[in-house]
Amino acid sequence: MPEIQLGSHTIRSHGVKVAKVHMHDWLILLLLAVIDVVLNVIEPFHRFVGEDMMDHLKYPLKDNTIPFWGVPIIAVLLPLFVITVYYFIRKDVYDLHQAILGLLFSVFITAVLTDSIKDAVGRPRPDFFWRCFPNGKGVFDPVTKGVICNGIKSVIKEGHKSFPSGHTSWSFAGLGFLALYLSGKIRVFDHRGHVAKLCVVLLPLLVAALVGISRVDDYWHHWQDVFAGCLLGLTVSSFCYLQFFPPPYDVDGWGPHAYFQMLAESQNENNDEPSFANANAFRTWQSEMGSVHVQPRVNSRESSLILAELESGRRH
Repeated sequence: MPEIQLGSHTIRSHGVKVAKVHMHDWLILLLLAVIDVVLNVIEPFHRFVGEDMMDHLKYPLKDNTIPFWGVPIIAVLLPLFVITVYYFIRKDVYDLHQAILGLLFSVFITAVLTDSIKDAVGRPRPDFFWRCFPNGKGVFDPVTKGVICNGIKSVIKEGHKSFPSGHTSWSFAGLGFLALYLSGKIRVFDHRGHVAKLCVVLLPLLVAALVGISRVDDYWHHWQDVFAGCLLGLTVSSFCYLQFFPPPYDVDGWGPHAYFQMLAESQNENNDEPSFANANAFRTWQSEMGSVHVQPRVNSRESSLILAELESGRRH
């Protein structure tokens, strides 16, 4: 029987094997990235904007407080840094791979959904007047009273992408995933009342919320755009996280599904008494498995069965 030693599944020893299992997922990620590029190139729907609508679209044209290149840093690189640090602490390639894959899926699915809706809705931004008429002199069709823009084409194109907020949806997709990831790792819902843990989890969500607020302050988005982006990012990040990890409140919420499946498969390969390289390896495994059972419950997971069988084998 292969030895079961938690903390020994590194990139070098198991990285290629884990990546091969999810090769199709990485290909889908690449496809999502290509789709998102196309969605940013095509022209969005130009919703009719009449002269009487301009009263709500004359906010100043300002620079972004959070530039476009800053969003990937906040929504992707920051969570990746935390995930990588945890890998060096625990040395578990299953957790590293599943967390990175889940994070990227969360961000790219959100990006595709956001840009698809942006292009389809074509809602004008709050500063649309100044994008359409840089000189401040409005020109309208004498019959329909619709705008006849004379500004820079690329600036006008961007002016039709208000709903929903991409900055906000990306931020909540990445940082929302990070919040769920931290919840499981530090066991926020262990019923011990450690509010400090909750503050750690809420910090990424606060950063995402501040990014969303900056979009309203910069007059690039209406508040409804930011609210929709928040809901979209949180929803997608929740679904993506649960694809790879148990819920944070679960007794086994500290590890990915793939990790427990690996333990179950290793146990099924041998029905005899397990052999360990040495006593220290066994104690390491027993300690890790003990952490699975933060609190007793009636319906235990597969990891509980593994521990029971190993304990029985050791007594005999």
